[in-house]
Amino acid sequence: MRLYSARALRLMSPAEKLLRELIALPSVNPALMPPNDPRAGEQGIADFLVATAAGQGADVELREVFPGRSNVVVRLQPSGRTTQRVVLAPHMDTVGDAAMSDTLFQPVLKGDRLFGRGACDTKGSVAAMLSAVLNVGQGSMRPRQTEIVFIALVDEEVNQSGSRALVRHGFRADLAIVGEPTRLNVITAHKGDLWLTLRTRGKAAHGARPELGKNAVHTMARVVDLLQTKYGRRLAKKSHRLLGCATVNVGSIRGGTQPNIVPDRCEISVDRRTIPGETDRGVIREIQSLLKEHQLQAEVFDDKAAAPCWPMETNPKLPLVQSLMRVVKQRQPMGVHYFSDASVFARGGTPAVLFGPGDIAQAHTPDEWISIRSLNQATALLTKFLESLP
Repeated sequence: MRLYSARALRLMSPAEKLLRELIALPSVNPALMPPNDPRAGEQGIADFLVATAAGQGADVELREVFPGRSNVVVRLQPSGRTTQRVVLAPHMDTVGDAAMSDTLFQPVLKGDRLFGRGACDTKGSVAAMLSAVLNVGQGSMRPRQTEIVFIALVDEEVNQSGSRALVRHGFRADLAIVGEPTRLNVITAHKGDLWLTLRTRGKAAHGARPELGKNAVHTMARVVDLLQTKYGRRLAKKSHRLLGCATVNVGSIRGGTQPNIVPDRCEISVDRRTIPGETDRGVIREIQSLLKEHQLQAEVFDDKAAAPCWPMETNPKLPLVQSLMRVVKQRQPMGVHYFSDASVFARGGTPAVLFGPGDIAQAHTPDEWISIRSLNQATALLTKFLESLP
């Protein structure tokens, strides 16, 4: 626990104080860190959130997803009979690596900007959303018929295991507000993300007699050129009104062992951003058909088959979405290019939107920051929305 002067505490909003404490608790996704790194895992921040919410009389539970990694669930029951449920769902994990400096976990205020790992992605949303729920729980405008649930999720940055576990066990709500840095905009659509491995096979031979072999790297070079040119131009014609066009990017290539051996194998990693209406299987068939059309042989593997990242689009005319947009004073729906837990909720039967303080441009950067003004605005807007629920 960090100590602050009495004067500093008086000047801080509850959300800012909470965010400072959250930044100081490292919660880097363990998949991104070496084994047993003390900065890895969400359990420290989960325990802190449990203590904070329980200390203010909230109904709190931990739901284990993996050993030592649990979602935090805070429930605010209505004063009367429950007729609907609204969930606020930010994630606790952050990105990072073994070489990062521990100074990233020391919150630093410069003007209106609070710097620190996770400040906007998404500990700012954690602080704003939990503060709003606690405000409503302690205030006089508690909903009579709406159950409000705050869920701090694990593993969003890698496999979204926290949200997938909830959906797998039957969790449903009438609206999920997923915490992401949206600059206080209500986001009703985002792209999906399909990672593919393409593999070409050849025949090894001595580098002095390349005509006796078949160069898998050369074949793959033609595949890469095809994907980045003709295929890219085709995708530019697939457009969504909020998200723009689908995209493809060849991110890495691996092939061969040394210059004097004709390589018999080559692989590339491909990032294919999908838009609503596209399916992963459809994209794979599309690429296979393109390769066949150009007489190129390559195997295509879905790297995300176990944890698919679907595109998401929620009807902006749903009453709860309209209510949130009115509070935010937003007239038109908006979309973003990145993937989030919102897709998992939506796929599981819960209409979902994204909303939160901060800007995605600051996420995953070494000087990540969030505006305190944005943080406090998010808290106020969410409190107002929750208090407006029946």
